[in-house]
Amino acid sequence: MPPPDPRSSLLRNRLRVVFLVSAALASSATILQAQARAAASRLGDLQIGGGFTLADSDYDRPRFIGAAVYIDFDPDRRWGIELALHQVHTTSNAKYTSDLYERTYEVGGRYLLRRYGRLVPYAKGMVGRGVFNYPLVYVTPTKLTAEANEAYNLLAGGGGGDYRLTRHVHLRAEYEYQQWFRFPPHGLSPQMITFGAAYHFAGELSR
Repeated sequence: MPPPDPRSSLLRNRLRVVFLVSAALASSATILQAQARAAASRLGDLQIGGGFTLADSDYDRPRFIGAAVYIDFDPDRRWGIELALHQVHTTSNAKYTSDLYERTYEVGGRYLLRRYGRLVPYAKGMVGRGVFNYPLVYVTPTKLTAEANEAYNLLAGGGGGDYRLTRHVHLRAEYEYQQWFRFPPHGLSPQMITFGAAYHFAGELSR
């Protein structure tokens, strides 16, 4: 029986190495792909929107009007994070020589309630900073008060609903109650209703 050809043995060994390396690479690719999918599923949903706000300023009548901007990121189907900006101003310009307005910067969490078809109700709690612009006011026909711009800490709570008009467009109706601290003489408690729309960057949670 002829002795085995060393070149054949070397070729078989090389084929075994190539096979093992290929199998290892295939397994690694499968693992990495699974990890990538898992990471994508954790990204959550993002929406950026704005709206019209009607407010009871707790300072002056008639009601204030203004606008809101909000950003929501929901990493989970039940809870999310919100950034919000509101600015509302008086409609009674006859009383003032400059604008009287309230502006708030808020951050907080929101809890997503049970879905009803396309409607997603939620409740939220926020903390932030409120800026009040005191206008120039005639206290006598010839005397004006000083204009001032003051900031106060605040807490806010509220709730509303997002209606999924399309995959990328969400409509919103929301109520919010605010408590401003150290606003003279006994604090300030504005209430706001906002109607808005947002562009929704759909993630895995939307499927």
